[in-house]
Formats: sequence, C-alpha cells, structure tokens
Amino acid sequence: MVTGAIVGAAVGGWTNDRFGRRFSILVADFLFFVGAVIMAAAPSPTLLIVGRVFVGLGVGMASMTSPLYISEASPAKVRGALVSTNGFLITGGQFLSSLINLAFTNVHGTWRWMLGIAALPALLQFILMLLLPESPRWLYRKRREAEAEAIMRKIYPAQEADKEIQALKDSIEAEIKEEGSSEKINITKLLKTKTVRRGLIAGVGLQIFQQFVGINTVMYYSPTIVQLAGFASNQTAVALSLVTSGLNAMGTIVSIYFIDRTGRKKLLIISLCGVILSLGVLSGVFHETTSHSPNVSKQETSHFSSYTCPDFSLATTNWDCMKCLKASSPDCGFCASGTNKLFPGACLISNNTVKDLCHSEGRLWYTRGCPSRYGWLALIGLALYIIFFSPGMGTAPWIVNSEIYPLRFRGVCGGIAATANWISNLIVAQSFLSLTQSIGTSWTFFIFGVISVVALFFVLVFVPETKGLPIEEVEKMLEQRDVHFAFWKKQAGESEKKANTNV
Repeated sequence: MVTGAIVGAAVGGWTNDRFGRRFSILVADFLFFVGAVIMAAAPSPTLLIVGRVFVGLGVGMASMTSPLYISEASPAKVRGALVSTNGFLITGGQFLSSLINLAFTNVHGTWRWMLGIAALPALLQFILMLLLPESPRWLYRKRREAEAEAIMRKIYPAQEADKEIQALKDSIEAEIKEEGSSEKINITKLLKTKTVRRGLIAGVGLQIFQQFVGINTVMYYSPTIVQLAGFASNQTAVALSLVTSGLNAMGTIVSIYFIDRTGRKKLLIISLCGVILSLGVLSGVFHETTSHSPNVSKQETSHFSSYTCPDFSLATTNWDCMKCLKASSPDCGFCASGTNKLFPGACLISNNTVKDLCHSEGRLWYTRGCPSRYGWLALIGLALYIIFFSPGMGTAPWIVNSEIYPLRFRGVCGGIAATANWISNLIVAQSFLSLTQSIGTSWTFFIFGVISVVALFFVLVFVPETKGLPIEEVEKMLEQRDVHFAFWKKQAGESEKKANTNV
C-alpha cells in the first residue's frame, strides 16, 4: 500500500497541474474504490496485494491533493484551520476504522468486510466531489478567468473578493512575464527558481522529518510497543493502541484551534520540543525494562521440562527474560512466575501449545517484551508523544506544503514533497522492528529523539511563518528571504499593517 502511495503521490503532482485538483481527487476516489472491491473479493494473496496497490495509488494521490485543494479554495484567515480539519478527519477516520474492524471481528468473512467497507466512503466522496467546483487558482492559471472569479466571489466577502482576484491576476502575469511561458515545467527550472528551491527545502524537509521522528512507527506498531513495555495480553495491547489513535485525533482538534492563532512555525517548535521529551521518556523506560528484566529460574523452567528452550538448556551463565526472548533456534518465550510476574520465571519454546499451557496455570506469557514495574511509564511516554506530535508535526507539514509554492509549480512540488513523505514512511516502517531486534527498543527511540533534535534546528532555520498571508504573498516573502541560522523575521506586510494601525 505504501509503495502504491509513493507512485500515487508522484503521479498526483503531474495530474494536479495538468488536469486540476478536482479531477485528481476523483481519480483517487476511483482507484481507492476499485482497490477496496478487489481486496474484498480477492480469491488469492496475489490479488489481495494488487488491491492494496490500487488503494495505495488512491491514498498517495489524495494525500497531496486534498490539502492543496482546500488551501487554494480557503480564505487566508481560516486556511490553516481548514487544512487541519483535513488532518482531523484522517486521524478520526483511523480511530473510527479501528472500531469498525472491532465490530467485524466475529462476523463471517471478517477480513473481507473490514477491507471491502472502505469502498463506501470513496464512493460517497466521488459523488460529492462532482458537486464541488475546481480550484479557482488552477482555473485562473488555465485562462478560465470568468469561472475562477465566480468561485472566488463565493468564497470571499464582497469587500475582499476584488483584492484577492487582482492579487491572483498580478501573480500569474508576473510569472508569465518572467518565464515567457506559464506551462514549461522541469526539474532544472524548479531548482533554478529561488522561491521554489527555498519552498522545496522547507516543504520536503518537513515531510521527511515528519516520518523520521517516528510517528508511523508508533501508530503501526503501538500494540507491539505496548507489549515491549511488558503488557503480555494481545487484547490489552490492541485496546491500548486504540487510545493512541484516539489521542492522535484529539491532537488535530488542538491544531484546528491554534494553527491560525499561534502560527505554523511556533506550533512546530512546541510540538518537536514535546516529541523530544517524550522520546527521551520512552528510551529511558525501555532501557530500564531491558536491564532489569526478571531472571530465568531453572526450577521454574523444569516445571515445563518437555518444552524447555534448547538454548537455555545449553547455557552456562545466568539468563534473564530479555536473553530468553532473543533466543532464535527455535524462538523462545518467557512464562512469568505465578506468584508475581517480576519474580524469576521459565524460558520455554514459543508456540501456541506452550502459550496455552502457561496461561492454564494463571501465568502471563511474554514473547516481545518482559514484565516490568515501569510499563505504565511507557504508556505515559507514548501518550505524551502523540499529544505533542499531532497538533504540530502531524498537520503543519501538510499545511505548509499546501501554501508555500508558487502557483505554477504547486502541483509538482506538492507531489515531490508527498512522495518524499511516503518513501520516508516506508523506510521507517520497514526498519523499526529490525532496529529493535539489533540494537534494542531503547536505542531505537533514542535515535528517533536525536533526529527530532535535528528537525527542531531545521524548523528554526529553514521554515518560514506563513500564518495569515495570502498565498500570493508567500511567494514574495520567499523571494526576499535569505536562509540563515536565526528565527525568521516578521513579514514585511505584517509590520506595515501594525505601523498603519499605530498611525
């Protein structure tokens, strides 16, 4: 799915500029609908994977088009809040889909229903998009001025509409005069154009860092992380992972309120400071869990003599729970003491028979993490991470990317940034479990923390504040701005406004 999303985001940049934002969303809905139907009816794993690719194509295309469409059809003063609402509906949808999946758990053909029902929202959005207009800015760029002006007069109050239309007209005429043609777009031109280059550095950088601070690791593997923290039950882990998706949705509501009041950059800085703190807590908790895991008792293990872990039988040194879980020929698990889960337990072969045998004696069975008195601190760290990440790093990168590029390059640049996001997503998701196995969970979260510190400095240096600026003004700001290692100064327009107010 993620691989399909990479392709969808890349192709989406081209379709947005060539055929329009509305057309691209309709195509994304169609691809998602087809993918969901294929998955629900799949007679084999191969066709199931084909369905996932189709869904991925739709997700990738929609992920970069939706914020762009909303941004271009929104008044500047509420643009951030409306793009944040898009983020809220995504995270809220993730939480809702988890509840729907839970409802289908005991239904005949359970997974087919789970995957197939996703076709309904795609179909609904396709129908509703037919009733909505094209982006007025894209229409103006395609010389369909009358249509664009009619739409903008519906969006803006009467006293602002003429000003916005004139600003858009001036921006496009300046582009054509400067470039000679408004349609010639290539990579060389992107990199040579100062405003685009600066916009791409900020936009692509934010999208990469959004993934490399570890968010989708936390979302994809939250049940695993909960078990790594010492909670043995699968049901408990899944239930607690629902809490993380719920907190993620709540965080985007905070973003809707603050993004146009506090500004994009300040929210990003606050968000990253909290993320660094949370990852520090998680790294410390997992270090304690790993270094103080319960010992393996020969007496406890001999109680299940026929299922003793072969590597433990050959051991000449003392073992603890973590060493037991790292045994790999075959995989082994830890059956906790029936008296107290922190007391020495048994190291046994890991399979369903042994798991059931361990449970039958009222003991807990561990295969991913070990019993710990600090497990609840991991849950606090996980919750804090989501609470801090969601309002800032969760939504602001998409908002910034929807408003930072010149109109003629907006679709292509948005596609490049979204593709970078999905590639980073794939790298982090595929490497997380391997990292935890090779260097441990504590060091893995420590690495995410270091990357978050780098991301904080990146935001301080390279990301401009675009709060309250008309989209056409953002381009002027990037044209005048030199990148330097200091906070971005207030925009000239904002200073002039205050000066006029004082006069």
